Amino acid sequence: MARGVPRPPQVVKARPRGTLPRVGARVYRRGMELVVIRHAIAIERNPEVEDAERSLTERGRRRFKQVVRGLRALDLRVDRILASPWRRAAETADLALPLLRSGGSAELCVHLCAPPRAELLSAIAAAAVPRVAIIGHEPWLGELIALVTTGEARHGETIPLKKGGVAVLDGAPTPGGMHLRALLPPRVLRRLA
Repeated sequence: MARGVPRPPQVVKARPRGTLPRVGARVYRRGMELVVIRHAIAIERNPEVEDAERSLTERGRRRFKQVVRGLRALDLRVDRILASPWRRAAETADLALPLLRSGGSAELCVHLCAPPRAELLSAIAAAAVPRVAIIGHEPWLGELIALVTTGEARHGETIPLKKGGVAVLDGAPTPGGMHLRALLPPRVLRRLA
């Protein structure tokens, strides 16, 4: 356009209320969408039960089923689910199966029950699908989000990911290669159910 000639106003189409941006070819070329889910409410820590063997409470199961219904109301589906092998995360992954686009089961990933390292980023990238969900534990999920958004894991405690909470990121699963698109507390998702 010539100088001094005003540009016509740009029309921006609003998304329907309660929806997230869809994964399109543009996002997939840049990388992927990563859906980070903290496990649902589990039994309290106690010396009689090993930490990795703590299961979900009935309340945790009931509430996370509502979270899944809220995610479905937002039309958020995933192509693969990677979960920590710890019992509470594996049980949460079983409850998240309705989010899979083509059915199937969750895959266990030992790198999700430790601080984020290159092996975890490689496992996420190796999924080679447009949208991957990972289910794990704090503080490691917060550290992962910090790592892929800022390049440093040390600020992970500043990301409030409650039990059953969800974060949606997009970009390349590399240090500093992703952008946080949504941070969804479980209470909000349950209200959408």
